[in-house]
Amino acid sequence: MVAAFSAKSSTKQYGVRCISLPAARSHPVAMKIEHELNKLKSWEISSSSSSNGEKICLGVAGLGELYRCIDEFLGLPLTREALAQHQHENCWVNELLDGLLLYLDICGSTRDVVLMIKQSVRELQSALRRSKVGDFTIDGSVNAYICSRKKINKEIIKCLASLKQMEYNTFGSSRVLELNDHLALLIQLLRKVSRITTCIFNSLLQFLSVPTLKPKSTKWSMVLKQLLHKDKSVATFEGQWEANEFEDVDIALSNVLMMRQSSCKDDDEDDDEAEIKNIESAQEKLEALDGGIEGFENALECLFRRLIQTRVSLLNVLSQ
Repeated sequence: MVAAFSAKSSTKQYGVRCISLPAARSHPVAMKIEHELNKLKSWEISSSSSSNGEKICLGVAGLGELYRCIDEFLGLPLTREALAQHQHENCWVNELLDGLLLYLDICGSTRDVVLMIKQSVRELQSALRRSKVGDFTIDGSVNAYICSRKKINKEIIKCLASLKQMEYNTFGSSRVLELNDHLALLIQLLRKVSRITTCIFNSLLQFLSVPTLKPKSTKWSMVLKQLLHKDKSVATFEGQWEANEFEDVDIALSNVLMMRQSSCKDDDEDDDEAEIKNIESAQEKLEALDGGIEGFENALECLFRRLIQTRVSLLNVLSQ
């Protein structure tokens, strides 16, 4: 297994010993990194009570800004000098490079997953726009959407397995931390960056992997009742439950299918009107999901570029 820098949240992982680095920490770039880390820590606390896609997207965008600051830190003369002076202690740098490469792979795979979801959502949107009252092709379109989601979930499981590699690995020996304050600060910051990177990717992948149910009458009826009548007093530690964008779509689609199944039994104009409203509601929910997915796509693209630049900057520093 490739060794990589730590993603554990324990304070012990941020340093082998307690180090006071007032001069290094007071550098404007180091302070910016700490500021971005604090913002993402606040994001982590608030996101634990909500699976809202917009909030998770903000976390991914914030991660991109954090890596921009890391890239700036790597370009500092002090950083270049510290790395040059301790080349013999830089075995951890290879671990760092490998870790960045793994994050790049996860980011690219997650971006591919998002594109797959985007395609399946838009295909269902197109099918609903073409549909008419009593059109049985809707059932097939929803089935195709469900099958696509299941296939996508298998890809997400692979991404989560790769992410697991980052949880228990560390880098940077105690000797490195003792030799140079600036280098020690860089290592400590990168450990924190790794932990929050893993946290945000995990939140995003868990959000994208909402379980799917087969669109049969009894199962869709069951999930609808569960989602609409969930006990809000125990759903989250804040005491309130909020459906995410995927669940909103599932509720809307279950309404469409159940109304169609009941309307098959008798021809009623009221049922036709209700079916039209349910289809329109499903289209609205799909449009909201599509907008959120596009936000993820843009944020991941930006983060992917930042990760590449960070790795290139580190390689450039080492080659000088």
